[in-house]
Amino acid sequence: MKKMENTFAVTGFVGTDASIHQFSTASVARFSLAISRIEKNGEENTRTSAFMNVEAWRKNENTSSFDWLVKGALLTVDGYFKPEEWQDAEGVKNRRVIIVSTKLHA
Repeated sequence: MKKMENTFAVTGFVGTDASIHQFSTASVARFSLAISRIEKNGEENTRTSAFMNVEAWRKNENTSSFDWLVKGALLTVDGYFKPEEWQDAEGVKNRRVIIVSTKLHA
């Protein structure tokens, strides 16, 4: 039986400068990553792009990789998908999937 793992690697451009929040022992950087691919339809090529939400957690002494998280930087992210659910003030349930980075490569 195959073992299921929720891991991936994706390369794209940082869409916005990271928003960094520091806590007592760890910090989190949240940013968007623009990813794209070429789709071929007959003789025509079309670029399809999407923005993914990424968060990267690091111990406070290991946040040097956050320096790479500036708009336009080419970056490879290794990580896993994390589903989130919440209810807004009007009682509407919301869902999204974010990427949690375990490793960043410039």
